[in-house]
Amino acid sequence: MSLLVIGTLAYDDIETAYDSRKGVLGGSATYFAIAASHYTDPHLVGVVGTDFAKEDIAAMQKSGVNTTGVEIVEGKTFRWGGRYEKDWNTRHTTFTELNVLETFEPKVPEASRDSKFVFLANAAPAVQLHALEQVTKPEFVMADTMNLWIDIAKDDLLNLLKHIDAIVLNDEEARMLTGEANLITAANRVLEMGPKYVILKKGEHGAFLIGPDVHFSLPAYPVTNVVDPTGAGDSFAGGFMGHIAATGNASSQTMRQAMVHGTVTASFCVEDFGIQPLANRTADELAARHKELMSIVTV
Repeated sequence: MSLLVIGTLAYDDIETAYDSRKGVLGGSATYFAIAASHYTDPHLVGVVGTDFAKEDIAAMQKSGVNTTGVEIVEGKTFRWGGRYEKDWNTRHTTFTELNVLETFEPKVPEASRDSKFVFLANAAPAVQLHALEQVTKPEFVMADTMNLWIDIAKDDLLNLLKHIDAIVLNDEEARMLTGEANLITAANRVLEMGPKYVILKKGEHGAFLIGPDVHFSLPAYPVTNVVDPTGAGDSFAGGFMGHIAATGNASSQTMRQAMVHGTVTASFCVEDFGIQPLANRTADELAARHKELMSIVTV
């Protein structure tokens, strides 16, 4: 069934303790859409500048991503730079150039407005809500956020939480949003703010899914050669929502299964720079890693 994602497309400059790359195709919606494309044909809404390479649009289309909602406007594409420490969990933003993203007002194409499943990738909460208001009758909406919006747009974020079904947070964001040190207590506080479900991302330590009818935890897949963790969270969300859309429902059992698929897509993402390590995977490769992860977590 239809899956819509609204968010950023970007070019990233990435430094790790071992290597670096400049001008890597990235962005929250890009990683999400590539991951979700292994399960369904996601519709992508975002904005890029006239410097955005036609080859990059073609690469997304080749993966099955519907790009009719990608607006091209005069100017430069959003650019971000980041540097990772050796532990991979510590990241420093080296620069942020909003460029055309600064005035972005998402326009959901008519053909995508009846999407049943929606992911609001990381963006200003007011922009996320504006996009959601253009969708007619979504059945399941999940959103991502970050500490910046909790800091400077908390009221808008609290308003958004009343209109969505699930929110994705890392441990720092959950504590910052609620003021609670204990993560389970923080998750329950978030549930009181509106969403039915909270996914707590713990990076290399896995993720939790918490809601009124589910309390589920899953370790990360044990990747032996991490190259670049950029986009791992968005790739997780793409696998998660891709499975839900392919299944056609967001029951607690489906979401448990979706956690496994999200963990698999995230594990491929970190094995190299950019979208290629995930875009180039075959169905058999995803199935094999899914089987391996299930053997690890099944008692």
